[in-house]
Amino acid sequence: MLNYNHLRYFWLVAKTGNLTQAAKKLRLSQSALSTQIKTLENQLEQALFERRGRNLVLTEVGKITFDYAESIFKTGNELVSVIQKTNQTQRIKFRMGALATLSRNFQMQFLEPLIKHPGIEIMIRSGSLSSLMRRLTAHELDVVLANQAPLRDSASDWVTHLISEQPVSLVGHSRFSKTKRSLKDLLANEQLVLPTSDSNIRIGFDALIQKLHIRPIIAAEVNDMAMLRLMALETIGLAIVPRIVVKEELQSGRLTEIKKLPELKETFFAITLKRKFPHPLLKKVL
Repeated sequence: MLNYNHLRYFWLVAKTGNLTQAAKKLRLSQSALSTQIKTLENQLEQALFERRGRNLVLTEVGKITFDYAESIFKTGNELVSVIQKTNQTQRIKFRMGALATLSRNFQMQFLEPLIKHPGIEIMIRSGSLSSLMRRLTAHELDVVLANQAPLRDSASDWVTHLISEQPVSLVGHSRFSKTKRSLKDLLANEQLVLPTSDSNIRIGFDALIQKLHIRPIIAAEVNDMAMLRLMALETIGLAIVPRIVVKEELQSGRLTEIKKLPELKETFFAITLKRKFPHPLLKKVL
């Protein structure tokens, strides 16, 4: 039978790449740790490490063993996490990460099936896509919301779900509510507040103005949807924005939808890990 203690010792040494650091974390002497790993190597009848100077480097068999160890201990952690979450004596925690610039209205719409449920505790973390993906991979988050899909390859351990395509409009002060001016006239002669050039909306907008053969007057470029909404309210310029971002302002009449822009859409994704034991609440929100 495989000794899982020996496997964990090997796994930790492989992750740190240093016998001394691993021994400190495990509160073992270096000689004791070396003996445990040697026992595992004898059982497998293969060397798992080779020495290069002061560093330990995985052999080919060591790399295969490490991949299996990663999967084994990740599954064990998932099992403990799921059992704890489904324990009826505890509130179930749902940990969501969202891009710092993402629409708050959309985040609330996504969480709507869980809000006000007495047995659920919602935790929200914001940040950059790279930092949120690191936390997701480390099992510190259950889902990440973004308006861009992260780059992935066959080794990526996550799934990207397309959950919504929101329409985009030209939005501004209520005095524009009955305007008969054309879209081309408005885009060419009014100050505009736009998303930054790295957003999907802006890419579509730039293609639109090229098609219309106009040069827009850009008052501001903003990567935060909340700031885009505020600038529209302050009449700094007409805003190119998804309707959901300014839903309350459109309903109250503080802002008006001047023109729909059917060629532009804001796409929203939910990113989850491939897991043997998915979080029990993910199905509700996805």
